[in-house]
Amino acid sequence: MFASKDKVDVELSREIDRMLSEVGGDGILPIVQMGEPVLRQPAADYKGQLSKKTLNRLVECMHRTMLDAPGVGLAAPQIGLGLRLAVIEDHIRDDEDDPREIAELPFRAIINPSYEPVSQTQASFYEGCLSFEGYQAVRRRWLDIKATWQDVSGKRHEEVMHGWPARIFQHETDHLSGEVYIDKAEIRSLSSDENLSEYWAFDPVPTEASQELGFSI
Repeated sequence: MFASKDKVDVELSREIDRMLSEVGGDGILPIVQMGEPVLRQPAADYKGQLSKKTLNRLVECMHRTMLDAPGVGLAAPQIGLGLRLAVIEDHIRDDEDDPREIAELPFRAIINPSYEPVSQTQASFYEGCLSFEGYQAVRRRWLDIKATWQDVSGKRHEEVMHGWPARIFQHETDHLSGEVYIDKAEIRSLSSDENLSEYWAFDPVPTEASQELGFSI
């Protein structure tokens, strides 16, 4: 549970209620893009500032927005809200030999998440962001992490994650510290979605892209 001393912030809760009331019937929220200050500001810890009804509605709308984008994660700053809250979800693809090690990641709302590496192994793959539409770049990340978070009821969770699920968790958690994946990406790898599909879709590692574009992995 969230600490009993923490009380609902009535003003904040009402503000978010108003924001949610303005979305259409599909519950899709606008996603802010690079340049919005909220993407660069550390988000505040969630300590029970919202009513249970508002929190559940917010998570529902974030989930719908993520799926509609489409994406596999969405952090609260990406909808203009500076709270340490994100949603994640991904599913196994048809290609069992995909070197990104994509695995089933059930839907989760992760509140006050954090992570730490549990091995020294890192992996470099192309990565994108819903707040930097139309582009992807290669980002090196930890392959294995210990992830911790709270759910909407305040219950604490801890799980060792590997491969692509670990990457998703790191990406969304970094958003809550004011970091965007491009900050530590290989800038020479930056590619439009169209060029990535045309030139490098067959090369997920991405060995040939690094040779042709001149970056290291």
